[in-house]
Amino acid sequence: MESNSIETLLLRHYGNTAPTPIGLEEKISASIRHEAKEARKLQVVATRLQQKRISRRHVARLAVKGAGNAGMGLLCFGLEGLQMLETALVSQDNSQPVLP
Repeated sequence: MESNSIETLLLRHYGNTAPTPIGLEEKISASIRHEAKEARKLQVVATRLQQKRISRRHVARLAVKGAGNAGMGLLCFGLEGLQMLETALVSQDNSQPVLP
């Protein structure tokens, strides 16, 4: 994947004559600050986990939480697939008989 600057991407999308979107710089700055804040939080957690002993019970609790989140993600993915299948089946031509 190419690493283009925001200016290049905007020029490709809007062209040379298009005005700059309102509040673009503020939105980008806010996004960068948010990402930096999240990275700092992860670093603090990683440092804390390296320095602190964790009980087996706590590790098991974290594993169960992670597995639960993964299970919910798979369930949502499966439901979306079923909805797409249902939409495809409903939109099919029903004028033809199934058996000849």
